[in-house]
Amino acid sequence: MSPTDAIKLNPFILAPMAGITDHAFRSFMKKLETSVVVTELVSANGIEYKSERTMKLMSYDESQRPIGVQLFGEEPEILARAAQVAESEGCDFIDLNFGCPVPKVVKKGAGSAMLKDPVRLQQVLAAVKGAVKIPVTIKIRTGWDANSRNAVEITNIAYNEGISWVAIHGRTRAQGYSGTADWNFISEVKSKSKLPIIGNGDIITPQQAVFRMKESGCDGVMIGRGCLKNPFIFMDALSLWKNEPIKSMNRDYVSIFNNLKSEIVSHCDEHITGIQLRKFAAWFSTGYSGAAQFRKNLFQTKSNEEIILLANEFFANISNIEQEDTSQEDFLMGGHG
Repeated sequence: MSPTDAIKLNPFILAPMAGITDHAFRSFMKKLETSVVVTELVSANGIEYKSERTMKLMSYDESQRPIGVQLFGEEPEILARAAQVAESEGCDFIDLNFGCPVPKVVKKGAGSAMLKDPVRLQQVLAAVKGAVKIPVTIKIRTGWDANSRNAVEITNIAYNEGISWVAIHGRTRAQGYSGTADWNFISEVKSKSKLPIIGNGDIITPQQAVFRMKESGCDGVMIGRGCLKNPFIFMDALSLWKNEPIKSMNRDYVSIFNNLKSEIVSHCDEHITGIQLRKFAAWFSTGYSGAAQFRKNLFQTKSNEEIILLANEFFANISNIEQEDTSQEDFLMGGHG
């Protein structure tokens, strides 16, 4: 199935997040009914120099299809060759990142810095689109800053170069992850675009996901940090979108956490496994009674076995308890979604 057809069936897409949407987490979220998935940010230069770590970021399994590889870089020719490598590895589409606000990416002219140079951006699109046979999509922000919100111009360039869709995070690069995503602007871009538009930013509940779809007219929405608190968000949003009742609210977090644990253990070494288990256990606990103390205890554990025992004990007691709205907690407001 093509990525475009997939989002017609399920418009709720897992946003690519560095350090989070790795092989293990993507497989985990596919079982919880996310639509298409995209890798973490992959350096075109890293592919050019055959970095083992970079190549590992592109690993996937068949359950993840349609799977996109998200590339960043500043040189059209290097990005084109990287796209060819990703295509040869069997991915279903290439996603070009023009939205990353991280200084070490931007200072080289990559990520959202490309929004300041539409001519260069057009050259990248032409080079990559001409190098591969699979679809190419892009992820952008509304613009570089409040005085240069040029997403409509970028979307028109993308249409002329044969890009399949544009995902828009509703903040400028200058905003980083501060303030709120401007969904009115996303709606405006959608109304002026000839391409499918995927909206992104501040979606933390399934109800918000469906509301943003209907209000903005977008063809899909990307959800980032919302699924770190509620891994059922895609499943629930899809049910609401189809006017079906949400599946049982008796949420078995013990099974969910252990399913994720199994994926992580299969794909990560012991050290990384410990890091990932702590992160996701902390995020999943958000909004439940005793979560703050649980997180404190969690980060004092000495072994992965302790993490698992502590998490299972905590999650065994939350299945029927209402999750509080903690969307503004600092540790959930990082570079996600």
